[in-house]
This record gives sequence, C-alpha cells and structure tokens, in this order.
Amino acid sequence: MNLLLFGPPGAGKGTQSAFLVEDLKMRHISTGDMFRGHIKNKTQLGVEVKGYLDQGKLVPDDVTVRMVEEEFKGLAGKQFILDGFPRTIAQAEALDKLLKKTGVTVEKAVFLVVPQQLLIDRLSGRRVCRNCGATYHVEAKPLRDGKHCDNCGSEDIYQRNDDRPEAIGTRLEEYEANTKPLKDYFKKQGRLFEVDGTGEVTEVYKRIKKLLV
Repeated sequence: MNLLLFGPPGAGKGTQSAFLVEDLKMRHISTGDMFRGHIKNKTQLGVEVKGYLDQGKLVPDDVTVRMVEEEFKGLAGKQFILDGFPRTIAQAEALDKLLKKTGVTVEKAVFLVVPQQLLIDRLSGRRVCRNCGATYHVEAKPLRDGKHCDNCGSEDIYQRNDDRPEAIGTRLEEYEANTKPLKDYFKKQGRLFEVDGTGEVTEVYKRIKKLLV
C-alpha cells in the first residue's frame, strides 16, 4: 500500500516516514529531498529548481510534478510514502492526473493531528544539518556529541528562519488555510485518515501502521 503523509510543520512526518522506511522498506518520496538531490546532481530539473529558489520564488507545480514522475519511474513496484506533496488543491489535482498517467495508486492520505502549542514547541527546538538535511531537536533528539551531525558528521547545524518563534504562528496559520481544503478534497474521495500525532513517536507509528493492515 502506498501512503500520502501530510500534516502541519512539526507534526512528525519525517520521523514517521523514517519508521516506515526502516520497518516496511518503503520508499520515502520527499519534495525537499528531491529538490536537494537534483540540485546537487545538477540535473536539468535541478538547474530549474535552483533558479527559482535563488530568486526566492516557489518552485512551480509542473516542475515538482515532473520530479515526482521521475521518482515513480524508479520505484520498480516498491511501496512508498509521499511526503510534502501535494500541499494545495491544484497540486492534488496535478498528482491525481500523474497517478492516472503512470498507473500508480495512493490508497490513503494520512493526516497527523497535533495541537498548535505542541507544534510551536517542536518547531522552535528543531535544528537541521545543512549538509545532509537530517533533523534534530534540542530536547527530544539532540546531537549525540552536541556539535556534529549524527548522520554525516557536519558541524553546520542551524535553525531555519521559519522555525524561529516569531515566524511559527504565521507559518501555521498559512498552512491551515491551505490544508483545510486539501483535507476536504481527500475526504470526498474517501482517502482521508486522521491519526493522533501526539505522544511517544513509537506510539504514533503504531497508529499509522494499523492503517496498513
């Protein structure tokens, strides 16, 4: 079964995706990882993406869809989690067209439900490795040695500007405005499943895994 995993910033999508990849050997398809990979490898799509990002612009939906299509071609029947896309109705409609074109199916859209104050606490403590994209939290998941990335050893660990307290409230409000229609879209299709994203990460994972049975 293929899943679309979504939820507000700080809901734990990356953490839960990692569990699914390790436990069920699913493929994690993340738009952020795709952007970084194509830019690093200097592909034609990567050059396009870098051009938009360097100008401070959002990557157009058609470019993102082409990247997702490339990922689908390399699946070879492997189950996957789609993380970070779609984020709007327009993107959801574009994804449905791509699924129809490629014959790939996404059976369930899983939304992680987390109270806003907990999201703020999670986001304000989040730190990211600039080199490999690994994420940490100053309390819940600190660096093992307090300085280097556990994954790649880089010292370039930083706090994203949009994870600073003054930016988080606006960010969550914007997400909610865009996501409510998206939830309604999947609900009408009978694909929406809401999962409690609070508590221990292993407990959250158990809730998600039940949907796969």
